[in-house]
Parts: sequence; structure tokens; C-alpha cells
Amino acid sequence: MDETPDLAEKLEEVQIDGKSKKEAKREAKKAAKGPKPAKVPKGPKAAPLKNENAQNEPAESLDPDTMFKEGFLKSVYLEKQSPNVVTRFPPEPNGFLHIGHSKAIAINFGFAKYHGGKCNLRFDDTNPEAEEEVYFSAIEEMVEWLGFQPAKITYSSDNFDQLYELAENLIQRDGAYVCHCTDEEIKVQRGEGKGLPRTACVHRTRPVEESLAEFRAMREGKYKPKEAFLRMKQDLEDGNPQMWDLSAYRILEKPHHRTGNKWRIYPTYDFTHCLVDSFENISHSLCTTEFQLSRVSYEWLCDAVSVYKPMQREYGRLRIMGTVLSKRKIKALVDQQIVRDWDDPRLYTLSALRRRGVPPGAILSFVNELGVTTSLSNISVVRLEQSIRKYLENTAPRLMLVLDPILVIIDDLPQDFIEELELPFSPKDPGMGSHKVPFTREVYIDRSDFREIDSKDYFRLAPGKSVGLLKVPYPIKATSFEKDDATGLVTKVHAIYEKPAEGATFKKPKTYIQWVSTSAKHGSPIPAEVRIFNPLFKSDNPDAVDRGFLSDLNPNSEEIYPHAMIETGLKDVRKTAPQAEMLDQKDHVDPNAGFETVRFQGLRVAYFAMDKDSANGKVILNRIVSLKEDSGKA
Repeated sequence: MDETPDLAEKLEEVQIDGKSKKEAKREAKKAAKGPKPAKVPKGPKAAPLKNENAQNEPAESLDPDTMFKEGFLKSVYLEKQSPNVVTRFPPEPNGFLHIGHSKAIAINFGFAKYHGGKCNLRFDDTNPEAEEEVYFSAIEEMVEWLGFQPAKITYSSDNFDQLYELAENLIQRDGAYVCHCTDEEIKVQRGEGKGLPRTACVHRTRPVEESLAEFRAMREGKYKPKEAFLRMKQDLEDGNPQMWDLSAYRILEKPHHRTGNKWRIYPTYDFTHCLVDSFENISHSLCTTEFQLSRVSYEWLCDAVSVYKPMQREYGRLRIMGTVLSKRKIKALVDQQIVRDWDDPRLYTLSALRRRGVPPGAILSFVNELGVTTSLSNISVVRLEQSIRKYLENTAPRLMLVLDPILVIIDDLPQDFIEELELPFSPKDPGMGSHKVPFTREVYIDRSDFREIDSKDYFRLAPGKSVGLLKVPYPIKATSFEKDDATGLVTKVHAIYEKPAEGATFKKPKTYIQWVSTSAKHGSPIPAEVRIFNPLFKSDNPDAVDRGFLSDLNPNSEEIYPHAMIETGLKDVRKTAPQAEMLDQKDHVDPNAGFETVRFQGLRVAYFAMDKDSANGKVILNRIVSLKEDSGKA
């Protein structure tokens, strides 16, 4: 099952008692007044995470193993110091992974790796009505993209025969029974909404032989969905709803993608999860706090059928504010063509983050910086972007890019003037190397770097004012400009090159701007379409908007610059991509790597990556994140 579950989706998976995990938590509070207090599991105490929701700059270069060396995860290991650590990441293959899953992946794979163990990727494929083949391959691809290799890829469905045998075994131990109650009858039994005491199902006391025969009849097709199901005979006096005779098996009349038509009955999460953990000899079953109440039933079932009992412990989920992660809601965005697909860069699915150009190592660094506690982590997008920006600062080469170009003609340079300038890819890391770009009498600058009317507080190009061109020896001064009568936009600026006479000095300009020259010989400039992505929603919590999340859409979530220009250094960057996908795994090569690994910092603009739509010589760029500096400053 998905270890960072979408609560909206969990409401759609009706348990036999008609309750979701979310509702169960509410009932647990009410049940405190019942005959017996809830058995709330206790886990290791974790040190509080300071400023967990703060938007301040991320910590400097943390040890990538910090979250395993201290705090909650250290306590978990000390509680059970197994010589053979085995964990698992068990997603349900009914959707695409999102940013919240990155925490579960990093914890389960990282915990095992840190302690010299192994981690399985297990598909919890027990609900053929919700699962599709595309999700299996997508999940496996995302785990690999994050730099992890599962020890084994397993499927809960591979254990259907053994699970069925244990279900019969549980019935024979008088630990389960076949129930025919309706959802409404079960609600009454639970005392839901009326403050009534809980009552047992009328089928709870049926003879073992009768339940066994009825269970086999379920398997053979005597009943249709919801006419019968197997319930575990737990403890109705317990205040924990997870002990109120949960469902173990239900009838589903859809063929399974791996077992075909062999089964008409399928085990539930509550029956499957702990037993498959046991089959796989999981030492530490690490999941999110939504499953804390389930720990009691997890341990109860392992004991009830006398199998090895792994240790389950729960950590707080990761939630990103200002977006939606619900599969149902993202599907609505896709179906209504508000976004391109599940990998639209404005979304926070892992495939969307990859397409936007976010390096996998940046995501793992982000998770590590947050640390792991039992508290829910509500993190702003700003905080995530700060971590991405810090990562790119150390790994992305620098290039010059002009979003909205204006031609500048330097009139006092000869028509055939060409000077090759050598530019470093990084001002701080000589190891990144350098490249050459042509400087000619025709250059393009960004429209935002020119004003028709000068002012004292403006330091870029304007008539009669000088400005420096990055890495060009001397400044240029604007002398005049031309405009399009129809649009009123400046189309051309005339300037002079302020190269001083031999032996003379020149006044250094206050500002330097990026530029791109024209040179057919060098194939410069490289034209591009640039997509600037802004928040898809206007509020920090679109789920809470009164008229629904679709009413909170930002109409300016995407800005397109169709005529942008890039310097020729892009050719060198493309040859050397991918750059540092993992800082601690420099030899990691993503077999599915695409254009998104071509990343760079557009000087004075933002960080960019090529989009998968780039084709037939056309370059399309996505903005990954903006720069720290205010791009609107003088």
C-alpha cells in the first residue's frame, strides 16, 4: 500500500466495516468513552525538528546520511538492532508517485542502505479494479530515477495462495468469520453517528465449519460483490477502530493483471500488508502515521496465525503546500486539459518534477534537510525551491539566455567583426571547464534591459547611457532606437563600443547584462521557446477553497517566450549532460534520462532545463526555479 497515502483516495477504498482510515481516526477519539481504552501503539521518541515549516534558507551541505544518524530513525534502529535489515517500499499501483512519496522512498531505501541491508520494491496489487500496468512501470522508473535499486521487485499477488491458506487457517482458529451485513448494518453495529454502544455482527458466532464453507463458496462464485466477505474476529471492546473486526477478504469480479481469472476474492490491505511483510522477512516496516492505529491489528494478525512479526514504526508524512497531490484531483486537471498530463511541470508528481528539470539528488537533499519525525511536515513550495536552487548552484553550468530579445547594432564596429570570448561554466568551480562564444557588432539583449527614457535610479541601457555586456572587455552606449509603429515596441537599438584609446582608461559600468551575438559561422544565437512556470493555484491550500480547488486556479501559471535566444555554450552542455544527478553517486546514470538532464543557469534569469517536447532542432526550455536575486532589480 502507498506509504504516503492520498486520504481522498483512501475514502474511496471502503473497508468491510464501511470505514476509511481517516474516519477510523475520528472514531478512535470517540471510542475513548467505550468500555476499554484504545491501545495506542508507542514508538521511539524523536527529537523535535526545529523550524520544520520555516521558509528560511536550507542548511548548508548536510551529510546525506544525517536523517539515519540521529533523531527518529536512529531511535527506530536502536529499538531493534537487526543484523539483517530488510525494508520495503510498498506502493499501490493505482497512480503516479508524487513528491510526498520521495520521503517514503528515501527513508525505506536509505535506512536499509545505511545499515548494510536491502530494500524491496513491493507492489501492493490486491485491488484489480484500481490498478493499471502503466503505473507499475512508472513507479519502478521513479524509484530508479531517485538513484535506488531494489533488492527485489515483488508483488503482493505472488502470495495469493499463501494468503488464502492463512485465511482458512485463521477461520479454523476461530479468528475470522464470513459476514453478510450491509454497509448500513455495519455502521449501526459500530454505533456510528448515534452514540450507541458497539454490537457484534450476527454472523460472528457462526460455527467455524460454516464460515469455512461460506469462505470457500465466496471463492467459488456463490456470492456477488458485497454479498459476503471475510472479517477478522478481533476485539470489539478495544477503543481502537482497527480492532473492530476488519475485513480480510472481499469479492471483486475483475480479472487480475497477474493472476487473470483465478481469483474472485482478494485480500484487503489490513490482511495482506503485515503477512507479506512477514513472508519477506522485513525487519523494520516503516510507514506513515496514518497507519499508527493499524499497528495493533498488524501485530494481532501476525500473532493470530503464528507467523514472524516484523516491527512497524510510523513517521510523519511530507505534504507540499500550494498544490494538490490527490490522484483524483490531478486526474481532473488532466481530463479537463488544464495541464498537459501527469508530468506537467506545474504539478508535483515525481514525473512532473523530473520533466521540469529538478535533479533527483536535489529531492533527496530536501528530504534529508527536513529530517524525520512523527509530525506531519507541511512544507511550502518556497522551501522546496530553495533546496533545489541550492543544489543547482553547485551543479549547473552558467549560460547567457535572452527571453525577450531586442537587436542592438554596435555601429562603430566593422561588419565582419568577430571576437571569441572564453567564458567559464562556473565562476566558483574551474573543474566545470569553459567554452567560447562569439562577440560581433550585432547582439541581442533582453527587452527588460532597455528603457526609452533614462532615470537616475536606472543602471541598464538607455539613450546616452552605458552598460556592460557580461565578459565583454568594454561597455556599450545606446545612441538611438527604432520602434514598430503598429505595436509601439522597440525593435532595434543603435549603440557604440566604448573602447578607450590606447593607454587610456575607461569608466567601469555599474551594471552588466547578458547578451547573445549573431554569427552564422558559430551557429549563434540558438533560438528557443521558454516556458516560465508559476504556481498552478493562487492559495496555499487549494483543497480548502470553498468553491473547490478548480476555482483556485492561477490564470498566469504558465508564461511562454516563443522567441528566446541562447548562446552557443548550450551545445557543450548538451554533450556533457547529465550533470551530477547525484552528488554522492557521480557514476549514477539514469537509463531513462532525457532532455531534462540538460540543465543550466541562465545568467540573471533563472535555472532551466530542456523539455521533452524539444524536437527537430527546436529547443524548448522549462524554468526549474528562479534565481535568489530579484530579477526586477536595477
